[in-house]
Amino acid sequence: MALFKKRTVGRPGEWFYCLEHKKVEEGPECPAKDRFGPYTSRQEAQHAMETAAERNLEWENDPKWHDRTAATDDGNAPGPDPDGRG
Repeated sequence: MALFKKRTVGRPGEWFYCLEHKKVEEGPECPAKDRFGPYTSRQEAQHAMETAAERNLEWENDPKWHDRTAATDDGNAPGPDPDGRG
């Protein structure tokens, strides 16, 4: 049994978005696995999910993330093997 409860570390003025509670917190209040941040303002933290969606879209459309290891004659990557052997 622990004598002291381990607190999450944060500074006043750092803002986080809690994914578990879907709310903005200053501090942080929730564990790191459940939050985005730190952000410099409350407004930035309020828009955390929109920022993440925009960045995901950028990464999905970034040609550096779509490696083509084996191209076919038409320049497209081959599809899955129909018999599942490699």
